[in-house]
Amino acid sequence: MKGFVWGAVALAVAGAASARAADLSYGSRAPYTVNQPLNAYSWAGPYLGGNLGYEWGSVENSRTKPSGIVGGATAGYNFQNGPWVFGVEGDLEVTGADDTFAPWKFSNPWFGTARGRAGYAFSNVLVYGTAGLAFGELRAETFGLSESHTTAGWTAGFGAEVGFAPNWSAKVEYLYVDLSDSAFAITGVSNGFRSNVVRAGVNYHF
Repeated sequence: MKGFVWGAVALAVAGAASARAADLSYGSRAPYTVNQPLNAYSWAGPYLGGNLGYEWGSVENSRTKPSGIVGGATAGYNFQNGPWVFGVEGDLEVTGADDTFAPWKFSNPWFGTARGRAGYAFSNVLVYGTAGLAFGELRAETFGLSESHTTAGWTAGFGAEVGFAPNWSAKVEYLYVDLSDSAFAITGVSNGFRSNVVRAGVNYHF
């Protein structure tokens, strides 16, 4: 499934890039850009977006391997100097990732990130790396008992984004998310969650 998602998004990105590259301009976002040719696509300025993808991972000191659909909202701001793009981005995600290994069930109901981004733009195509803070909830359940911990950790990943209209872009992204261990009373040990996230999204640039 994950291979299919990557392949479909890659084809969509390539098609959009080739079809639209000649028609795009930086439009009204010039105030956020330095050393930018007038006929180049601009990544600079604020943006909002949404995403949908898949999460899978493992729980420390447990045989459970939660996985499921993930989706949420993204906000960010880019600065651009020539082809170099730097920015900050945050997101909040709701997930259906869970797994049961009797008698334990673990789930990751939600997580969020606050990250820096750095990338290189080939006009309307941006490739980038990203890293920063991660935070989220890990929930354990057994025999009708439930215990949740909200914990912080770190995340890192990479992605590609293509501008298919002056104010719109689509992206595909991979993140590794590490939510640090917490002591769970009902398990008697420390449990944390390490996961992989593959997602596709659309952003509107102001």
